[in-house]
Amino acid sequence: MKSLKINDTEIPLDNDGYLVNLSDWNTDTAHALAQDENISLDEAHWEIINLIRQFYQQYELAPSQRPMVRYVKENLGAEKGNSMYLMKLFPGSPAKIVSRIAGLPRPTNCF
Repeated sequence: MKSLKINDTEIPLDNDGYLVNLSDWNTDTAHALAQDENISLDEAHWEIINLIRQFYQQYELAPSQRPMVRYVKENLGAEKGNSMYLMKLFPGSPAKIVSRIAGLPRPTNCF
């Protein structure tokens, strides 16, 4: 099993790099997970991270790409609720990466 070291504390990660214990998430954990993805978090990232955490609280699952885009669009408008914007913030697979940084489980239908 993998782990993430933050201030002399080992945070266990699953084999895909997601938190084993969702309760281990905090802003320091988010920054460390983002750094692991070569992402430096700014206000725009946090806006999406907090929104996706809200999605998880509401629906009890991490969204895959299409539901994530739709949810962002509904809550933040079309300018931010599109794949291109999310790809700029979270390159590669935005749904997987934002879920990982947000301390959520891997979206079930993301490969």
